Amino acid sequence: MQVFEPDVAISIVVPVRNEAENIAPLIEEIATALDGRWVYEIIYVNDGSTDATADRLTGIMKQRVNLRQIRHATSSGQSAAVRSGVRAARGAIVATLDGDGQNNPAFLPALIAVIENGGERVGLAAGQRVGRKDTGFKKWQSRVANGVRSNILRDGTRDTGCGLKAFRREVFLMLPYFDGLHRFLPALVRREGYEIAYVEVIDRPRRSGVSNYGFFDRLWIGVMDLAGVWWLIRRKKQTPVTTEVTSHD
Repeated sequence: MQVFEPDVAISIVVPVRNEAENIAPLIEEIATALDGRWVYEIIYVNDGSTDATADRLTGIMKQRVNLRQIRHATSSGQSAAVRSGVRAARGAIVATLDGDGQNNPAFLPALIAVIENGGERVGLAAGQRVGRKDTGFKKWQSRVANGVRSNILRDGTRDTGCGLKAFRREVFLMLPYFDGLHRFLPALVRREGYEIAYVEVIDRPRRSGVSNYGFFDRLWIGVMDLAGVWWLIRRKKQTPVTTEVTSHD
C-alpha cells in the first residue's frame, strides 16, 4: 500500500523520452511556478531514453531533494509513463505536463487551485490550448482527431491532447488502464461521475529536439482506443442507491 508523506501536497509528473536538453529549463520553471505556494515533488518518468536524459536528471537530483526519477527499461509509451508517475506520487493531487517545454508550468497553479477548490465533484482540471505553435499539419491532425473523438464520446472537451492537467490521485487510479489512456481522460473521468473543469493555457514552441509522443501517433491504434472507450462508457452501470436497514429490539 502506498504510504503518503504528510508534507507532500502536490506531485508533478513529467513523462519524457530523449529530452535531455529540455530537462533543466523546465524544472526551473516548475520551481518558479510552485515554490512558496505548495509543498510539492517533481517526478520525471524516463520512458526508455537513449540520450543523456537520465544523467541530467541524476545531476539535478543532487541539488533538488524534491526531484525524483523513475525509469522504464524500454519505452512503454506516454500513458504508461504517466501511470508510473501517478502510482509513485506521494501527493493527493497530481498535475502533469509534457517534458518538451511546450506546456508552460506557469499555468500549473491555476489547474491545481481548481482541484483544491472544486471539492469532491471536480475530478479533472484540463488545460485547453490557445495559440497552438505546432506545424500546420500537426494542428490539422489534432483538429480532426479531437473532432472525431468529441462527436463519438460527447465528452465536452475540445482539446484532450494538452499535457497540462491536474486531478486527484485516487480518481486517476480508479480509471480502467490501457495504452492511450491519457488521450481520453475527460471521457473516462466523466464516466465515473465527476465534473471536468477547463483552464485555457497558452501554447509555445518546443525548446529543442523533436516530438517523441504525439496525439493519435498511429491512426489505427487511435481508432481502436476510441472504440474501446465508447464501449466502456456504454457499458457503465449506475451505482445503485443503497440504504442500510437496521432493526432494533
